[in-house]
Amino acid sequence: MKQVLLCGALIVTLSMGIRHGFGLWLQPITMDRGWSRETFAFALAIQNLAWGLAGPLAGMVADRFGAFRVLMVGSVLYAAGLVLMALATSGLGFTGSAGLLVGMAQAGTTYAIIYGVIARQVAPEKRSWAMGVAAAAGSFGQFLMVPLESWLIGGWGWQNALFVLGCLALVIVPLAYGLKEPPGAAHSGPQQSIGAALREAFAYPSFRLLMAGYFVCGFQLAFIGVHMPSYLKDNGMAPGVATMALALIGLFNVFGTYAAGTLGERMAKRHILVAIYALRAVAIVAFLSLPPTPLSVYIFSAAMGFLWLSTVPPTNAIVAQIFGVQYMSMLGGFVFLSHQVGSFMGVWLGGKLYDTTGSYDPVWWVAVGLSVFAALINLPVRETPILRPQLRAA
Repeated sequence: MKQVLLCGALIVTLSMGIRHGFGLWLQPITMDRGWSRETFAFALAIQNLAWGLAGPLAGMVADRFGAFRVLMVGSVLYAAGLVLMALATSGLGFTGSAGLLVGMAQAGTTYAIIYGVIARQVAPEKRSWAMGVAAAAGSFGQFLMVPLESWLIGGWGWQNALFVLGCLALVIVPLAYGLKEPPGAAHSGPQQSIGAALREAFAYPSFRLLMAGYFVCGFQLAFIGVHMPSYLKDNGMAPGVATMALALIGLFNVFGTYAAGTLGERMAKRHILVAIYALRAVAIVAFLSLPPTPLSVYIFSAAMGFLWLSTVPPTNAIVAQIFGVQYMSMLGGFVFLSHQVGSFMGVWLGGKLYDTTGSYDPVWWVAVGLSVFAALINLPVRETPILRPQLRAA
């Protein structure tokens, strides 16, 4: 279990850490290439959508043939996407690299794949905690990578910074060896076909509610992660404030995700989700109500950081608890698809409404309304295992 947690945590640290700082590239790239913010935002919106659409397929392959192969391909795609992102000279080329390639790479190197291995290798009573550890590692990667990426952009230029990140993405390859599973690890116990698993999940109301809640999570995280640096600059703050804000989100996310995973062993996970979404609404309203200062930004970043990816352990633990672990990566990929549709909307709408109105305020208030919605729909989620008397034993 220790090897799985260590290698899985390091992979998530790299894959999530690299992407967390993409908002730092918005202004240097758009200014250098002469593009609008919507051009950049659309590419990253496509990235989130490609990540979501590729997620179920990557999860299906990982469940059937093991996570190792998926992680290897994802690592190479990640490196290629980052290099081509630096070389793109047109909006179409940038969308193809930063959007499609990097998005597909993230589908094969992030939570759905890692959590499938964890779910099969960790005892059910420790599963929520182990997922919290992996999510906390990804958060620590965000804390580490944002200052590094800012330093690379400032010292080496934005293109060379992307080349360096491409090399770092290849480190996932040796780490993937630590997640090789014994043959048949995903196929012990009662067996179920892929089609039956999908029909069962999508017919189950709680699965659909979890997907809807995850849409909100994706909308908020993508909007803040990509547009926060520009929002702060528009309010007269130095670039260092944005760097510190994103780093604080990553740092406090370490504590939030670990706490959510640990609490998931002691209380109903749906109640954890309700609290997270409700507190996000409170944090955003407080932030918008106060005058924008570096101090208010740092307090908001710490609060949002604590709530940032804390939805991930309880959501995935509920999926495993209801449906079992045979198709954990695939079902987690479908839930995450909803998250990424939300991410697409958050990133794209942020750029679109800014270019239309000259302000990010409308999107902030949409995020508040969605938080209330997500808190309410997680209340009726059922966490008890689904009964399958028709399945045969392996």
